[in-house]
Amino acid sequence: MVKTCLALVITLTAFAQIQAQTADDIINKYFDAIGGKDKIAQIKSVHMENTVEAMGGEGPSTITILNGKGYRFDSEMNGNKITQVYTDKGGWAINPFMGSTTPQVVPDEVYKQNKERFDVGGPLFNYAAKGSKVVLDGKEAGAYKLKVTTADSIEMELYIDSATYNLVKLTSSASMMGQTMEVVTTFSDFKKSDFGIVFPNTTEISFGGQFDITSRIKKLDINQEVDPKIFEMPKS
Repeated sequence: MVKTCLALVITLTAFAQIQAQTADDIINKYFDAIGGKDKIAQIKSVHMENTVEAMGGEGPSTITILNGKGYRFDSEMNGNKITQVYTDKGGWAINPFMGSTTPQVVPDEVYKQNKERFDVGGPLFNYAAKGSKVVLDGKEAGAYKLKVTTADSIEMELYIDSATYNLVKLTSSASMMGQTMEVVTTFSDFKKSDFGIVFPNTTEISFGGQFDITSRIKKLDINQEVDPKIFEMPKS
């Protein structure tokens, strides 16, 4: 009986601690942990050179983000070149693995699922001003679970480590080849950049458990000049 009561007290105490914190409390601690909102607001562009492992192969990739304007991903794998671009006006892609060897406009639903990519602050940065809603949905495996619903009704779950307050996992849905699948992204190997912002140097993405991609940062540049023309879709 004593053990049962003690277990109940511990459970209620843990529940009360979670309830005592709001989603905004967790979000503020997250931004403090990675360098601060003021520092993030100073980022105009991000350029990464990465190594990508997927489908038994390995190749180079680059990611270029012009904050609020455009996101571009380029990779080469097994002799095939992949490009994905999302801007404040729309998106296009070249992906031979999906049967596309020429630039194709991405469907509206795919665009909505990926438009957060050109926001360097991420889905939690000034979320209310962007029309998003965030709810604290308890704690799971040592991480606070935040449910985010964007202005476009796109839902995702972000997991903030309760000890470090780093973002360690993100789950969302994606449309691929006419199917909707769960995408689980995990982040690790956190390091502070020369600019003063903490970045995960390793990102692992699982697409519905069907195939995985692992990306590792080799070089990171912040606020270098970016020519907006790199986001323009080539004419056929």
